[in-house]
Amino acid sequence: MINITFSAFSFLKSKLKEKNIECSNSKMQIPENLTVIQLIEHLGLSQEDVEAVFINHRILPKDTVIKDADKIALVPPGGIPNHVAAYVGKNNS
Repeated sequence: MINITFSAFSFLKSKLKEKNIECSNSKMQIPENLTVIQLIEHLGLSQEDVEAVFINHRILPKDTVIKDADKIALVPPGGIPNHVAAYVGKNNS
């Protein structure tokens, strides 16, 4: 297991709160070698719920493997400016 700091924004907070998952700068233990895609599934969210992921304050692809002590933030659709979303989309292809 590894330790991360986890946050989610907007309606993702409500969805996770219904599942009793803390998501405001919360400490969380997850299995090693988990990708962000797998974390999203592990949390019971769909890929469509998450437009972008910040890892250690940088927007990175969802297939990034999470490392111990990473800071993860999930951003829902519409949560980042359009020009940044377009850039992220190009880099996630």
